[in-house]
Amino acid sequence: MRKMGIGIAALAAGSLLLAGCAGGSSTTTPAQSESAAPIDASGVTLTVWTDENREPAIKAAAKTFEEETGAKIDLVQKNFGDIRNDFTNQVPTGKGPDITIGAHDWLGGFVQAGVVATVDLGENASKFEKVATDAFTYDGQTYGLPYSLESVALVQNTDLVGEDAPATFDDMIAAGTKSGAERPFVINTESSKGDAYTMYGLQTSFDAPVFVQDSSGSYTKDVGMGGDPGTAFATWLGEHGEKGSGEISTTIDYDTNNELFASGKAAYTIQGPWAVKALTDQGVKIKVNPIPSAGGETASPFVGVQGFYISAESANALVAQEFVTKYLATYEAQKALYEADPRIPAWSDLAEEVSSDPVIAGFAASAKNGVPMPSIPEMGSVWDLWNAAQVQVIKGADPKGTWTKMVADLEKTIG
Repeated sequence: MRKMGIGIAALAAGSLLLAGCAGGSSTTTPAQSESAAPIDASGVTLTVWTDENREPAIKAAAKTFEEETGAKIDLVQKNFGDIRNDFTNQVPTGKGPDITIGAHDWLGGFVQAGVVATVDLGENASKFEKVATDAFTYDGQTYGLPYSLESVALVQNTDLVGEDAPATFDDMIAAGTKSGAERPFVINTESSKGDAYTMYGLQTSFDAPVFVQDSSGSYTKDVGMGGDPGTAFATWLGEHGEKGSGEISTTIDYDTNNELFASGKAAYTIQGPWAVKALTDQGVKIKVNPIPSAGGETASPFVGVQGFYISAESANALVAQEFVTKYLATYEAQKALYEADPRIPAWSDLAEEVSSDPVIAGFAASAKNGVPMPSIPEMGSVWDLWNAAQVQVIKGADPKGTWTKMVADLEKTIG
């Protein structure tokens, strides 16, 4: 499996991300971004879709762009959950925006629908974390400008098991058991639905990726979780499922998982930064560490990336490229976006600047081992079959037979 690390020594958005506050704690500020002379875009109006959280930050970059180029930016506030479908449906009709904010895993569908243009990051590409630019890469082409990252990690109750990161899953279970906690470990399985997303770091530690990546980092249509590695993971999952040692159970949904940990009944869990408040609201002290390996290889969770896309049908494509690659791809703009909606920054200098809070530093360390969630259209065919197979194995179904059938069904579905 091709790993693509973030390369962050220790970064954090800290309580800023958790509480939504603004600003970093660094005492030094990177040099102001420099760019070539502004273009003359007088008379041009660019329509940019954004959500409520990011609008103030984009507005700041838009103001500078308007002053320097003579263009106008029309910011249209959208519900983030509506943007994907609206963009796909409206761009072909000429009614969509020139630029929109969005998630990287929309990319495959956008490319298949022909609604996004490539983006040339130029020398700025090296200023972003590699996993972020990889996430917006499809068939070797870059289609978006990243700005933030997120991933799951191991969260542990330090009063029960201390702060040291367990090296392996077995080490974690041993420490959790020794602590006297009711449960050494809990992980969300969404009850009967399954949660392959949260489980993915454990699966990749068996070298069983959902899809194979090529030399450019782009995902292919080749299913990677079959064969001996997939069977080994499925066997392990059954051994720790309801008919085995029981650490993984379909009785654990999202809220139950968080409550068991928050009440001190579970020593460890795997969760994302969005759940930290729920995990700590009863006073539990935590440490966040990378996910321990269950299969001998590095545990590589999915990394989600957000950024900006340019419409393939923009009447002002060159001006749109200028705004995205010269005015949003700056330290100043990226910091404004972070302050408006604090997440782990994709801009490397900013990531280092905000690396102060150990909680988010832990999530960053986990993401350092991660891979972008596949953005290819075929990913949409994966979840139901994948989740269902994991649930069946956890409940006690034959691991090899269940997993092999899932992979075969998936390969047939995607053709």
